[in-house]
Amino acid sequence: MTESSRISETFSRLSVENRMAFMPFVTAGDPDLETTGALLEELGRRGVDLVEVGFPYSDPIADGPVIQASYTQALDRGFHVDDLFATVAELDTDSLPPLVAMVAFPIVFRIGPEAFLTKCREAGFSGLIVPDLPGDEAGDFGNLVRRHGLDLVQLVSPTTPPARVEKIVAAASGFLYCISVAGTTGVRDDLPPELSEQLAWLREKTDLPLAVGFGIGKPEHVDVLRGKADGVIVGSAIVRRMEPLSDGADRQSVIDEIGAFAASMVEACR
Repeated sequence: MTESSRISETFSRLSVENRMAFMPFVTAGDPDLETTGALLEELGRRGVDLVEVGFPYSDPIADGPVIQASYTQALDRGFHVDDLFATVAELDTDSLPPLVAMVAFPIVFRIGPEAFLTKCREAGFSGLIVPDLPGDEAGDFGNLVRRHGLDLVQLVSPTTPPARVEKIVAAASGFLYCISVAGTTGVRDDLPPELSEQLAWLREKTDLPLAVGFGIGKPEHVDVLRGKADGVIVGSAIVRRMEPLSDGADRQSVIDEIGAFAASMVEACR
């Protein structure tokens, strides 16, 4: 299996097993890259299906206060993209679930698309999400991503016009990131009732797996999405559990607690 097929292969396997994918989000460099590497390994041991790795950026798109704060902390401590690539490259990524980079386009542009994608591929990433690159304008970049053996995951929100959805779907690969609510990331008590209708409509537009993010934070949310989505993405609920490290909490205890939470979400997706 090539790296470029790991994401689609994961969703195909889960479909056969009648399971949803669980994808946690991790802020790279929060509070440091050594912790990030240890957390990725713990999540792999706990059986998560994919991991979204956020590249800290000073002006993130649509991220709520929890993730913004983690980005700021990582940047204040000297986060550098090349250091992240080096950290991931030292891991046994073949034994980890597929890693998906969540990265702002200015980071890609500053390094250079060719160079950035080469670094992604060589480090062991399987795909990327570029939230500030308009999906209906991503055709050329999407082709470049695929030539590098990676998937370009696209986002669709409840406010995305139908005509734009058609173009976004055409440029997407791996899976479609379905934003559950208009607004920023963050745990919510309930998911919007209109989400089911949105997912049913998207199912008619694409054969790509549908993974829902924004507002997912507890196993009960999975039950609402069963039979409607192919996966769930959890960000703030993971990142918030890292906050005690800033107050001197024991690193392994925090990682273990996140691992236990991840295991409960994996079980909910079965």
